Amino acid sequence: MKSPVIKQKSKWKSDQRFADADTKNFRLIFYAFVVGVVAGTIGSVFRLTLEYIEVYRDKLYASAGDSGISSWIWPILFGIIGITVALFLVKRFAPEASGSGVQEIEGALDEIRPMRWKRILPIKFIASLFSLGSGLLLGREGPTIQIGANVGRMIKDIFKQPDNKTNPLVSSGAAAGLACAFNAPFAGIIFVIEEMHGHFRYTFFSVAAIMVASGTSDFVVRALVGADPVIKMTIFPRPEMSAIWLFIVLGLFFSLIGYSFNKLLIIALNFFSSLSRIAFIFSGILAGIVIVIIGAYFPEMIGGGYRTISQVLNQSFTLSVLIVLFVGRMLMSIFSYGTGVPGGIFAPMLAIGVVFGMLFGSVVNYYFPDLVSHPGIFAVAGMAGIFASTVRAPLTGLVLAVEMTANYELILPLIITTVTASVVTAQLGNEPIYTTLLKRTLAMEKSQLK
Repeated sequence: MKSPVIKQKSKWKSDQRFADADTKNFRLIFYAFVVGVVAGTIGSVFRLTLEYIEVYRDKLYASAGDSGISSWIWPILFGIIGITVALFLVKRFAPEASGSGVQEIEGALDEIRPMRWKRILPIKFIASLFSLGSGLLLGREGPTIQIGANVGRMIKDIFKQPDNKTNPLVSSGAAAGLACAFNAPFAGIIFVIEEMHGHFRYTFFSVAAIMVASGTSDFVVRALVGADPVIKMTIFPRPEMSAIWLFIVLGLFFSLIGYSFNKLLIIALNFFSSLSRIAFIFSGILAGIVIVIIGAYFPEMIGGGYRTISQVLNQSFTLSVLIVLFVGRMLMSIFSYGTGVPGGIFAPMLAIGVVFGMLFGSVVNYYFPDLVSHPGIFAVAGMAGIFASTVRAPLTGLVLAVEMTANYELILPLIITTVTASVVTAQLGNEPIYTTLLKRTLAMEKSQLK
């Protein structure tokens, strides 16, 4: 007579356990929603403030040289102050806030890097406005991703959630941050799943959490900033099947570009970190002067790259100018990130990819005018290709390019470009850039402890 009772009680305990788990998971979804709202709001304020600063900067730099040497004083001071203040804030108060911060998030998810949101949030926000506002070739996505991830940790601490909720909430914040920067919620989701797959703890509800956070953040940004695509451009027709081989060739080129970019970026970081304090300060001043001079005469060469991307896609430049833009923006992007100021590399990389893609497409259009209707098709593929080769996240690169440009007809050529670029660059021995950056950070920390 006791046996049925025992079995019934055991079954009830099992059902109750799953019911409790569902309740806890529902709370996770709710907190992910809160993360999306907060990250989207902070990210929107960041974007709007940065846009205002950039408009003022462009007018100021354009006025340089109008009335002799004196007209250079305020632009140069603006550039120097922006870079030096950003460097000071990061070096003095929050070294973890330097660069994009993605490697710090991955380290935090593995519980090998601290996440001090109380100091990272204000320093990353303010210092990034100074560094990006100065005209350095850095993107807003790095700051918003790190801000979003730290918002996730903040929400976990405020609501006193258990430690097992840290990983999904921080991941949700990172996805919300990327969605906020690019108006690309799907790319934010894929980025966490693909790029952070070795750090992100995959469960049904953790994926649901990043989806909720990313979608909520995008909704907030669209309400506060606007729903227009980040890059306004022509919707290109699908290329003929006979032209598909050209995207394999393009992917091969980007594998070499991505390999070179990653290697040069580490060299630049090591160079600046080896400088003495006086030399480092002098380099910040020199960087400010260089940025102002370039911005005054060639404004397409500075900034994150959105303006450059739009102009390139409108076929505003000759082949010779495209070559100068490609080489110049690649070297200046590496230089800008190497200084150690806060800022992302997504947007500068995308700009490099668009410039080279348009360069490649223009040459193809000259020799094979019947294969591809518009060289801009290769420019869109270039956005995905360079992302795939540097970050080694081909799916994220594909989704990002499609979401940002609304060119859904180009999915097949983008797949071919990204797969080729990522596979070949892997064979060359090129690690994902954020993996390399995390290893470098850990190695430097270890050497300092000795």
